[in-house]
Amino acid sequence: MGSDLISLNGLAPAFPEVLVALGAVALLMAGVFMKASGAARLVGVAIGLLVAIAVLVAFFPANGVIFNGGFIQDDFSRYMKVLILAGSALALILSVSSAVEQGLAKFEYSVLVVFATLGMMIMVSANDLMTLYIGLELQSLSLYVIAAFKRESGRATEAGLKYFVLGALSSGMLLYGASLIYGFTGQTQLDLIAEAIALGDRNIGVIFGLVFLMAGVAFKISAVPFHMWTPDVYEGAPTPVTAFFASAPKVAAMALLVRLVMDSFEPITRDWQQIIIFLSIASMVLAAFAAIGQNNLKRLMAYSSIGHVGFALVGLSAGSGLGAEGVAVYMAIYMTMTVGVFACILALKSDAGYVQTIDDLAGLAQTRPYVAGVMAILMFSLIGLPPLAGFFAKWQVFLAAVEAQLFVLAVIGVLASAVSAFYYLRIVRKMYFDEPVHEFAAVPNELGFIMAVTGFLVVSYYLTVGGPLLNLAHTAAGSLL
Repeated sequence: MGSDLISLNGLAPAFPEVLVALGAVALLMAGVFMKASGAARLVGVAIGLLVAIAVLVAFFPANGVIFNGGFIQDDFSRYMKVLILAGSALALILSVSSAVEQGLAKFEYSVLVVFATLGMMIMVSANDLMTLYIGLELQSLSLYVIAAFKRESGRATEAGLKYFVLGALSSGMLLYGASLIYGFTGQTQLDLIAEAIALGDRNIGVIFGLVFLMAGVAFKISAVPFHMWTPDVYEGAPTPVTAFFASAPKVAAMALLVRLVMDSFEPITRDWQQIIIFLSIASMVLAAFAAIGQNNLKRLMAYSSIGHVGFALVGLSAGSGLGAEGVAVYMAIYMTMTVGVFACILALKSDAGYVQTIDDLAGLAQTRPYVAGVMAILMFSLIGLPPLAGFFAKWQVFLAAVEAQLFVLAVIGVLASAVSAFYYLRIVRKMYFDEPVHEFAAVPNELGFIMAVTGFLVVSYYLTVGGPLLNLAHTAAGSLL
């Protein structure tokens, strides 16, 4: 360990995290000594930092295990980190045009996003239960503050408080599970836990620890029945913050869950498979029916995200390399679609403010045909209609489930997807068949660009990025096994 700490080359796998941490501290110091008007410039610097680190992670690999086995950099962590960094950068871009109205025109916002991103990157590379907890808490503490960032808004304060209280409960469950696993295996390092489980008998104490640990992580991905915070927090938080919550943190928590069960608990796969299958079915079914009665767009997107977590868990339920590959593909496509939808929502500003409900979208095809077109494409993709990207995302996870002979799970997934079509198509119907109720301002350039890129990727997925993404996901999943 000593040589690792002394040698700069020994720290190479953690260079991206070190640079993000230094960048976050530099942004904080610059913000403290800069005038209030400089907050917008700091957002640009933060976006540049995240993009630069994403390029470093993607094109300058330095795989390895450091800090006495507590931190691992492999193809899986690099794949997920690129998604996380892209999601965080896109969330900051989404906030540029609406920062003043949404109460985000303060330098602390971009600093907190960068610190949250650092926590997510540590989570993805955690090879020890203690490292895992450090990353999780660094992310969570930043997100609690971001949720309540609009201090003059009672709803935002309520959202932050709910998230904090329930988040503290989930952290307690996760720590209790980790302590049980340590008590019964004598290890905190993920690969050593797997060895201890494989060498011993199937221990009921380890199973209990696994259940509590997975309950804590399930809260972070908002899987049913640990989803109760999601609709309220998504609705109460400023819209760019909701877009951030629905993208990068979801990817990080899902990556953490995949590494946890595939690395540490591979010897008791049948036990954790049952838990994942339950979380998957409950999330898909509840989200499909609960979203039908929603009229608030952000609450609708909350239930949509819960449902898509359920679909991603279908792949993980297989407990195979193909399943992990399916999850990796699903999270990339899900994040692209989600960012695109929130770009559409933030692009619609009228005299009454930003759109809040589905009714506000009435007649959008007549007043803003470009935004309505992109929104419709993304809704069809979220349903999973071919040949859009959402279809191939669901195809990958259902394929893994069928290969693992989880036929009932795959059928339930298809039926839940059919039910979800109702509320996605309701938005399309409202935009194209109702009379306009609002006149909207011109679409900001950066939001128009994000809509164009996400719409293009969703439509042309099979012909453009589908093959390369599948290869990257295959390589990433292979490094776990």
